[in-house]
Amino acid sequence: MKPWREIAVPHKDVLEGTFQQSEFAADITAVHTGKASREYQEAKAFFERTFITEGMRHLLTQLAQRLSGKGGEPVIQLQTAFGGGKTHTMLAVYHLASRKEPLSELAGIPDLIDRAGLMDLPKARVAVIDGTAHSPGQPWKRGKQEINTLWGELAWQLGGEEGYQLLREADATGTSPGKDVLRNLLERYAPCVILIDELVAYVRQFHEGKAISGGTYDSNLSFVQALTEAVKLVPTAIVLASLPESEVEAGSQRGVAALRALEKTFGRVQAIWKPVATEEAFEIVRRRLFEPVRDVSARNTVCRAFADAYIAEGEKLPGETQKASYYDRLTQAYPIHPEIFDRLYEDWTTIDGFQRTRGVLKLMAKVIYRLWKDDNKDLMIVPGSLPLYEGSTRNELTYYLPGGWDAVIERDIDGDRAETTDLESKEPRFGQVNAARRVARTIFLGSAPSSVVSTAGIRGLDRAQVLLGCLQPGQASSVYSDALNRLSDRLHYLNSSGDKAQNATRFWFDTRANLRREMEDRKRRFNDDTDVRGKIADATGRVVGNAHFFNGVHVFTPHADVPDDSALRIVVLSPKLWHSREEARISSEAVLEYVRNNGAKPRYRGNRLIFLAADHGALARLNDVVRVVLAWDSIVEDIKDGRLNVDLLQKKQAEKEQQSAQDVLPRAIRECYRWLLCPAQETATDPKPHVEAHVLNTSGGSLGGEIERVCLDNELVISAWSPIHLRAKLKELYWKESEPAARAMTFWEDTLRYLYLPRLKDREVLAQAIRTGAASRDFFGTAYGRSGDSYDGFHFGGGGVQLDDTLLLIEPDAAKSFEDSLRQAVQPQPEAFHPGMQETGAGGSIPARGEVPASGGGAVAQDHASTRPRMFHGTADIAPATAKMRLVEICDEILSVLTSDPNAKLRVTMEISAEFPQGAGDQVKRAVSENARSLGLRVADWE
Repeated sequence: MKPWREIAVPHKDVLEGTFQQSEFAADITAVHTGKASREYQEAKAFFERTFITEGMRHLLTQLAQRLSGKGGEPVIQLQTAFGGGKTHTMLAVYHLASRKEPLSELAGIPDLIDRAGLMDLPKARVAVIDGTAHSPGQPWKRGKQEINTLWGELAWQLGGEEGYQLLREADATGTSPGKDVLRNLLERYAPCVILIDELVAYVRQFHEGKAISGGTYDSNLSFVQALTEAVKLVPTAIVLASLPESEVEAGSQRGVAALRALEKTFGRVQAIWKPVATEEAFEIVRRRLFEPVRDVSARNTVCRAFADAYIAEGEKLPGETQKASYYDRLTQAYPIHPEIFDRLYEDWTTIDGFQRTRGVLKLMAKVIYRLWKDDNKDLMIVPGSLPLYEGSTRNELTYYLPGGWDAVIERDIDGDRAETTDLESKEPRFGQVNAARRVARTIFLGSAPSSVVSTAGIRGLDRAQVLLGCLQPGQASSVYSDALNRLSDRLHYLNSSGDKAQNATRFWFDTRANLRREMEDRKRRFNDDTDVRGKIADATGRVVGNAHFFNGVHVFTPHADVPDDSALRIVVLSPKLWHSREEARISSEAVLEYVRNNGAKPRYRGNRLIFLAADHGALARLNDVVRVVLAWDSIVEDIKDGRLNVDLLQKKQAEKEQQSAQDVLPRAIRECYRWLLCPAQETATDPKPHVEAHVLNTSGGSLGGEIERVCLDNELVISAWSPIHLRAKLKELYWKESEPAARAMTFWEDTLRYLYLPRLKDREVLAQAIRTGAASRDFFGTAYGRSGDSYDGFHFGGGGVQLDDTLLLIEPDAAKSFEDSLRQAVQPQPEAFHPGMQETGAGGSIPARGEVPASGGGAVAQDHASTRPRMFHGTADIAPATAKMRLVEICDEILSVLTSDPNAKLRVTMEISAEFPQGAGDQVKRAVSENARSLGLRVADWE
């Protein structure tokens, strides 16, 4: 496909950059006096570049019918906004009425004459009354004749010296001629056309009650009224007068008064002017700025490619682009995209001073001139093509805007130092299509007018409109969408509102820096060692606080403040004690320092600590996220306290950004604190402990759950232990030939202290391993004390042991030997011989070969069992103030131990005795009785 510059060639004045000067030549007086440029002075050239709109066609039809004496309106009032096409319409009337060239050579006119039902059009006299051409207090010369008033000038233009004689007296005295005199003038020189432009500008110069050479305020109003009445009486005369639409265009208070008076005068005649429609503007601009398109096929191919690309994108673009009629809009507007016209005619023309037609032409002429010079190769000129980097184009737009927009464009939108240019230089996929600058230009064109004109709370463009202003066939909309996302987080003057999740966000530029810039400024105020570190500590505490696997969580706590006890604790290291695969020295030294020291004292239970460290690579991002949170927190606080003045929209934006930043912080914590460090030592003889590093999965469930998983999977912490492992450790380190028994509590205390021993989650893990092992004869025997070579409470197999300070774990062979010694020490008792017994020489008997006495052997076990206590009685006096705590302690320390023996039968009775020296109150008595009854107390009596 060919770019626009190879299909649509601009006119010579556009290519040479002289369009603005020629456009200002579009002046009715300049044409009337023969001083205008060719494209306005010559009728043929004028109509070649003029698109006859619906409103102009209706007006010219009225003109043709009126001059032919076949109807038509006698007085036509042109009242539109500044730049609405009044001057161009008057020029069309002037050239058609004056008939200086054959009608057949005027583009579009023969068809218009046919539609009016005429064969030809008579040549008419044309008078042009320009209110800005002369001063009402200074007479002007026409040859030797001095003219004072508008009616004198009218008579001179229609009939020269002869016509002036009809109104000489009225002109000399400054009094309005009557309707009959004017009728006589018009009839004599009909068919005639009277064009009155800038009438308000002339009339407002009169001071009420003061006469000057041009007459008085009232005499000029009387002349206008008499002229409109006279024209009605002459079938081939017509008056066209232009009036400003707004009071702003009328000027001073006197100008407004003149406008109102003239509106009443012309009020009897219905204005027939219809403003230029947007689709008509397509052709107006195309004809004025471009030569006729000769390669229609190439144009249609490009427009079809755009329409197909829009349909392929579907819901990502505005709904109107999905209609078949949008292809027609593209062809009508080519080579300028319809979206540019929509933005200019719907948004920019609402600004006072921006001319509806001439303003658009001036702007687009400069755009086309610059794009042509820069060898622009776009298929169509879209909003993203606007060369805002060029001063002339930028000034044409910023002229109509409040001050401050130049800085916005240079900083955020377009230019060598703009953020968009910097982003494109760093991101090749954006730079290839100038995605960032195109997005910013599109948003500027569609949102800048809202800084001048209130839009009832709706500002800016939605994402679909932004993409429409950038996309060319063959490109992916995702590139521009990604660029928009990046810019919304980066630019200082770009604002947004709406729900991003539902793709309902609107974007706009403003001269006031958005709160993001305020946030960026505040980010730099916070101190790393105090503000940032404190916020990280607070956030990390909340994230790691769900690690219920540990008995204590210590965030950035110095080793002096980490208790040296049997509780399993996790210590979160300060960000300065970071860890990385390449450099582990800093964190490892910190871990070993915690393990060795507890402040100025040595640490005795260093095997109870696990450590969490920050990843060095992710630390910078975490610091930035924290600074963002702190900045938004301070902004929201200042808004609430009135220290920062913002509008409601910005207040909501600040609160939304604050919440978003706070939502990001926990994820940043997880991504940064990903190293679980565990102090370890291979063997008891290994002189140097080391630190093992394990990587946490930063996605998935809670951080506490992930830490627990890594601890259990890698046996950093043991929550369930087999007695075979306990036996192995006892055999390796504790059971000696000279001392085959070891205290269980000594082993527990050692696991708290020495890194080469397993790190048990708590004492219950060891107790469970002992109970499981004691039920078998494969692991160890148990006893509750030792007297010389004898074990008290010896047990080997059968279970029923309780971990306490007296429990001994005996090497299995030693336990079996002691069991055998107990069997031999028992004297046999005479008893009847039976086949299962063998007779001995001493008259006793022993079990037959192959029989194993239970629990240490028949008589020995029975004798030992007969010495065991069979009952336990306990009584405790409990202070009422601490009853709850004491009862819990008794349950945990006494009742739970008693119930651990499956053969025990417990009976627990509580006795409550309360005395009231002055008698119990009714309220107390009623409450206690009701509660006792509901709790099922067996005895609950009052005396």
